[in-house]
Amino acid sequence: MSKKNKALIIVGGTGGHVLPGINLANHLRLINFDVEIITDKRGLKYFSKNDNFKKFVLPSSPLIKKNFFKFFWSVFVIIFSILRSFIFLIFNRPSIIFGMGGYASFSACLTARLLKIKTIIYENNLVIGKTNKYLMPFVENIIVADKIVEGIPNKYSEKIYEVGNIINKKIIDYAKKVDLKKYERLNVLVLGGSQAAKIFAEILPDVFKECITQNIRLKIYQHCLLNQNEQLNSFYKSNNIEFETFNFTNNIIDYFPKVNFAITRSGSSVLAELTNANIPFVSVPLPSSADNHQLKNAKYYKDKFNTFLLEEKDLKNKLFTLIKEIYNNNSLLKNIVYNQRQHSDKNVYNNINEVLKKVIDEKD
Repeated sequence: MSKKNKALIIVGGTGGHVLPGINLANHLRLINFDVEIITDKRGLKYFSKNDNFKKFVLPSSPLIKKNFFKFFWSVFVIIFSILRSFIFLIFNRPSIIFGMGGYASFSACLTARLLKIKTIIYENNLVIGKTNKYLMPFVENIIVADKIVEGIPNKYSEKIYEVGNIINKKIIDYAKKVDLKKYERLNVLVLGGSQAAKIFAEILPDVFKECITQNIRLKIYQHCLLNQNEQLNSFYKSNNIEFETFNFTNNIIDYFPKVNFAITRSGSSVLAELTNANIPFVSVPLPSSADNHQLKNAKYYKDKFNTFLLEEKDLKNKLFTLIKEIYNNNSLLKNIVYNQRQHSDKNVYNNINEVLKKVIDEKD
């Protein structure tokens, strides 16, 4: 890979697809790749205003079967997206394509097959995503965060490479120094995508209020939606709860030195980031996640690192009890930190380099 190659990274519209794509793009630049990114309109909000990635917006849609009109429209969007992808790839032919999952990946990766462009797909959840499931027959390799991912037939086993979680290099290099003395206060980081931010802002303040009434010292760092700022800030101020609210940020690492516990959704990327940063957490799976993959992610981390798991329906009734138990028994968090320290995704980018070398240097 001595000459400068061109890479195209295709990301869906959620943070779980876009953020690993951005991390990969930054890495590929460092190893002498020109990088372009394809996303859909939903994905644009995850890019920093200051980044200088070349981006191409592609229409995308799942195949909707609820009624004839929605089905017809979704088929039209998919066909139109394939045609747009074909034109784009003809005039911007890359050396390699990475499909990071999501609906936007389908049309471009399928078109790449027709044009004989080498393609790699990435799966960071423990269940293969729907788009990646359809694309498996057409790609050179399937790189996964963990080899135990479900849903990949044995006939594709030779395509699988376990590389680790494609997370921000700053987070991989981050090493939180944990004070082994008693936690005088729980500094709680509340994280989630748009759905989680809305629900957490509705449910968690009352739980934190109960903690304060029971003399559990807390400071809250909470991600919320823009339209929730005023109400959330007012609630915390009126109940004498120390807090800091923030909206979506690409620099979540800025909050890591401030906290010693997190409440989060169970997307694979955020769980990997917290684990690499040695921050104990309770994960709350999204009930509507495809194939219940967030619940599987949460169970995996619970079994491997002794992290906590609460389903959304249990937040109101069980979260206070859990926080009280953690506050009164600091060894629970220290045990998680010890287990997290045994894990690191520091080799992920070296592993990707090896796969890249194999795919690009391999003759057709």
